[in-house]
Amino acid sequence: MIVTRKSLARRTLLKGLGVAVGLPFMDAMIPALARAAEKKPPVRLAFFYLPNGIDMPNWSLNYTGKLRELPRILKPMEPYRADMQVLNNLTCNYGRGLLDGPGDHGRCCASWLTGAHVRKSTTEILIDGPMSMDQLLASRIGKQTRFSSLEIGMEDARQSGSCDSGYSCAYTNNIAWKSSTQPLPPILDPRILFERLFGANADLSPAERARQARVRSTVLDLVQEQTKDLQRDLGPTDRRKLDEYLTGIRSIEQQMERVSKDETPVDPGMGKPAGAPVDFSEHFRMLTDMLTVAFRADMTRIATFMITREGTSRPYREIGISDGHHPLTHHGGNVEQLAKVTAINEYHMQQFAAWMGRLSTIQEGEGRLMDNLMLVYGASLNDGNSHIHEDLPTLLIGGGGGTLKPGKRVIFRQETPFSNLHLSLMDRMGVEVDSFGDSTGRLSGLDHAAA
Repeated sequence: MIVTRKSLARRTLLKGLGVAVGLPFMDAMIPALARAAEKKPPVRLAFFYLPNGIDMPNWSLNYTGKLRELPRILKPMEPYRADMQVLNNLTCNYGRGLLDGPGDHGRCCASWLTGAHVRKSTTEILIDGPMSMDQLLASRIGKQTRFSSLEIGMEDARQSGSCDSGYSCAYTNNIAWKSSTQPLPPILDPRILFERLFGANADLSPAERARQARVRSTVLDLVQEQTKDLQRDLGPTDRRKLDEYLTGIRSIEQQMERVSKDETPVDPGMGKPAGAPVDFSEHFRMLTDMLTVAFRADMTRIATFMITREGTSRPYREIGISDGHHPLTHHGGNVEQLAKVTAINEYHMQQFAAWMGRLSTIQEGEGRLMDNLMLVYGASLNDGNSHIHEDLPTLLIGGGGGTLKPGKRVIFRQETPFSNLHLSLMDRMGVEVDSFGDSTGRLSGLDHAAA
């Protein structure tokens, strides 16, 4: 870390034509005389939800302790195994079967972050809990950032498959709940997410959108002189960070421009949302790159990301699979169908691992951005064929601001509530509560080095 005489405000913005671009966490944002008071970058938390369960034999480890060779589905994460923990025996009890309105997929999805039972109802949306864990955090610390939380997703229920009713759709399409009756729908369109993050209005007319696109494409050019003035007051490390950050924003914009000009995209068998690419990997990259920007600029510290909705029947023609995902998971032991489920699980993991590769190179403070993240990647179903809700497939990635010791497998007592993980992560975000959902206590072992 380089001590400079100049000090930048933590909320420093570059502005042009009414559009504000936040800066990443830089050394110059820590005044030399106040360095002890604000020594560490903030911890950020994101949940990545997988639909329809996992092919567990190709996910599960056959050893304990320090992570070594990983099974097929986790294989893409091998370069980053020192940054992750594989958690076993966490259970989503309220995902289990009562013959209620939302059905099994609705129950498991809605209870993943709430730790609450989804009531039997076909006429209203209800969960037996005040709010989801991410929203509890947002209510406590969300005022410290521009956005108290971000809700992101990859697919609308209308694009593939269907729900039993509009109310069931509300459960299977949302993991974030602001109250027991108010789900928070995820942003599916990269263009809308970009506009939300960088000050545009999603309700503009086509003509106004076109004008705004022209404005957005020149914002970084218009603030170039501000950047030059700022760079003169920064040390070499901060100048590099600023250049990388601005280049990253421009890259996201260029990705969207390329998609809009692409006349021969891969057809995944679903309608194309306005502004979103039909190719799964490109869609995922756009959204995660923008999430990276939001985390680096401290625009938010809390996010949820649905890797398609629960119960989705989306095909994956990108990898040669034209069958719907959900029907494939009810394989009944059919080897060919099961192989396709495994391939889809692996494909999801490949996209996530590619993002890990980009994250792992980003420096922050005296360490890496990865050291200040807590990313939960997993499902609220174990096996999609039998709809098992115990021993949920769960990865915990990142250092949690030095409070986590990754690089290992952690096995908890059978039937340990998934809500115990929520309590443990909230502690690390500076929000301590006595209980949450169906929790029975905190998890031990997350901060222990591998034996």
